Amino acid sequence: MLRNIFLKNLRDQRKSFMWWSIGIGALLILTILFYPSIADSPEFDDLFEKMPEALAKLFVGEVTDLTSPEGYLNSQLFVLLIPLMFLFFAIARGSGAIAGEEEKGTLELLLSYPVKRSRVVMEKFASMIVTILTLAFVMWLSMAVGVVAVGMDISLVRIAEATLSGALLGLAFGTLALALGCAKSNRGLSIGVASALGVVAYFVNGLAPAVQALEPFQKLSLFYYYIGADPLSNGLDLVHAGVMIGLTGILVAMALVTFERRDLVT
Repeated sequence: MLRNIFLKNLRDQRKSFMWWSIGIGALLILTILFYPSIADSPEFDDLFEKMPEALAKLFVGEVTDLTSPEGYLNSQLFVLLIPLMFLFFAIARGSGAIAGEEEKGTLELLLSYPVKRSRVVMEKFASMIVTILTLAFVMWLSMAVGVVAVGMDISLVRIAEATLSGALLGLAFGTLALALGCAKSNRGLSIGVASALGVVAYFVNGLAPAVQALEPFQKLSLFYYYIGADPLSNGLDLVHAGVMIGLTGILVAMALVTFERRDLVT
């Protein structure tokens, strides 16, 4: 009898998670190891100043000094790379939680045990939270190693807070993928819709400061709540974090309702 969906899910994902951790950790450390060469190159800032405003806002955000520790980490990691990795990871996990099981033909077996559908959803969701937060810790530890190695003058606590903000962003999009998978038995659709919305949210937030027509829509983008308050410099904004957590809670509720109402042959 299946006793613990949560632990089984973690066990089934351990190998892929290990490779994710190794790859991401190595990438983050290598990126930070390049910092000393950038810090000693004032022409790097000159190049940034010559970039079109819209392009600069999109790829480096509100950064004004690319050679400072905060400016370098924001421009190279936190504006695009880290949220992108969280989104890829979380959407893959969320879409596979229910829709993936259904496509593999294992959902019927899972539901043949005396277990409520709500428990299946919640334990899948719980395992997603654990893996995302563990990935966030791996990211923070990797960046901490790089920061210490190059003697970068920046708070490891601030890096942790910015990484946690990215984890909350990823969790929200992963839960969206989970909810879509609960509504429809199509993993491709779940991945496609969640990814498309993530891309739109990124461009809206990134371009809004430079494109007046997008400015009214900036606060509709989850990326605004992820990085709009600059958690790397100012710490985690609790209101922004609350918005991401609140949306995640709404999406979980939608997943529970839609999956409970689904007509499944068990």
